[in-house]
Amino acid sequence: MRTLWEVAKLAIQRQLTYRAAALAGLVTNFFFGLLRAAILVALFGANREVAGLTIQGAITYTGLTQAVIGYMSFFGWYEVMDSVYSGEIASALLKPMSYFSFWLAQDLGRALVNFVLRGLSIMGLYALVFDITIPSQNSQWLAVLAAIILGWLVSFSWRFLVNLAAFWTPNARGVGRFAFGLSWVLSGFIMPLRLFPEWFVRLCNLTPFPSMINTVVEIYLGVLDSHAVMKALLIQSFWVILLVAAAHVVLQAGTRRLVIQGG
Repeated sequence: MRTLWEVAKLAIQRQLTYRAAALAGLVTNFFFGLLRAAILVALFGANREVAGLTIQGAITYTGLTQAVIGYMSFFGWYEVMDSVYSGEIASALLKPMSYFSFWLAQDLGRALVNFVLRGLSIMGLYALVFDITIPSQNSQWLAVLAAIILGWLVSFSWRFLVNLAAFWTPNARGVGRFAFGLSWVLSGFIMPLRLFPEWFVRLCNLTPFPSMINTVVEIYLGVLDSHAVMKALLIQSFWVILLVAAAHVVLQAGTRRLVIQGG
């Protein structure tokens, strides 16, 4: 555990050296968040509530989804893939921790920095511009925190699994672009899942993607009762266990066929 935290701290230090990039990302995310909020307000029109979602909730949704982009590296993450192609994986496999844990620790450091510098900052800016929804109960805040942590674990496990395609193809970025693009739609990032037809929502719920975004949003907005919140957290936990197990199985299969400089 201590080794994992030391690797995470190094990742935090590395992320903090790119403060200008973090600021640029914050400004960009906030700007596009404003555009998305304007679009949703226009879609609502004279309706104050659609599918259990108020205009205030819809605006808050755009802030939340923009806030987690950096935290979950939602637009793409290819570091494991690049390490396979560069041969750096050879040294990583020799480290005194599992390859999965090594990258989990690195992504933890990256996620923490983005959560603070971009995530919390965006929500703060939204609170200055809009009358956003803010949870009022401690139990709801605890559920939001649990959902955010589990959502990151689902996201990381999925991204890691997608990156393992590098073991079987000389250019897996196409696989990554398709996989990450699919997650944008099915997770509820592009549009709240509540606004989609019921059959499409059922389809989305057969995948791990709603556990990354939609669960966090709906718990934060308070549109789920206590029973539904517990069910949503259990579903997130299920996907974490399943994806982590799948990642280890695929990683073992990939390392068995790994060839670096003919060895």
